[in-house]
Amino acid sequence: MLSKNQLGSSELYVSEMGLGCMSLGTEEKKAKDIIKQAIDLGINYLDTADLYDFGQNEEIVGKALKGQRDKVVLATKVGNRWSSGRDGWEWDPSKEHIKSGAKESLRRLQTDYIDLYQLHGGTIDDPTDETIEAFEELKKEGYIREYGISSIRPNVIERFANSSSIASVMMQYSMLDTRPEEYLDYLHSKKISVVARGPLAKGLLTSTWLEKAREKAQDKGYLDYSYDELTELLAKLDIANGDRPLQSSAFHYCLAHPAVASVIPGASSEAQIKANFSAIEYPPLTDSELSDLKKLLKQSHYATHR
Repeated sequence: MLSKNQLGSSELYVSEMGLGCMSLGTEEKKAKDIIKQAIDLGINYLDTADLYDFGQNEEIVGKALKGQRDKVVLATKVGNRWSSGRDGWEWDPSKEHIKSGAKESLRRLQTDYIDLYQLHGGTIDDPTDETIEAFEELKKEGYIREYGISSIRPNVIERFANSSSIASVMMQYSMLDTRPEEYLDYLHSKKISVVARGPLAKGLLTSTWLEKAREKAQDKGYLDYSYDELTELLAKLDIANGDRPLQSSAFHYCLAHPAVASVIPGASSEAQIKANFSAIEYPPLTDSELSDLKKLLKQSHYATHR
């Protein structure tokens, strides 16, 4: 049984593992089956965005939730606008775009409200007051219940943490990307939750780590790790885990800090959902296990946008 954690100081309670919907694909029946499997396993937190598959992802999620909308905390994102030829997108954090984007997402999702509406990025040059005003108005009007940001930029995170009522910050966070750890205590003190995307680091933190390393990191490595460093580390992590799957340690490493409300791996098959569920069912890491893992990892820091 998945436990649920409060999102910030809001009334939203999200399962400790959610479903990142970006990997669902555009085959409607398959995507619906994955979502059904997730909900049947107790996952109540689904995360999509208007950007994914030109809005089709939201449409598929909306169709899949027919008759069971009340079972989930539904999150989506706004801020990126596809160019007219759909060969790229432009950033638009304006009040006008956020409010019109919300209406379009509601239409595609076939729902009357969005539980968590997130700014899909952000820069220090944005008209932040206008952006916050848009979210606050949507909340007051009942179109959204809470709002948050999806950002790995320290200056953006700090600005919203100090100037808005965000419930959450979505950040890429894993044992191979420890940059968010600089901000976990700070956000926790502000009663702002962290949602960890990419907890499996593109599949590197799974039982197929060697195959994934050769596929995704042989040429350029992964973040602060060269390919050789990465394969050496993953082998050590595999041994250090004992009987616990690497995937389980990856999830519970992120969840060990009280600021982290949920990890949201993606899934492109029912088998992946089941594997993720099986991994998170292991008990939390002990303090000793967590300490042993940290000794093996690089402590990374955000170098830009400070």
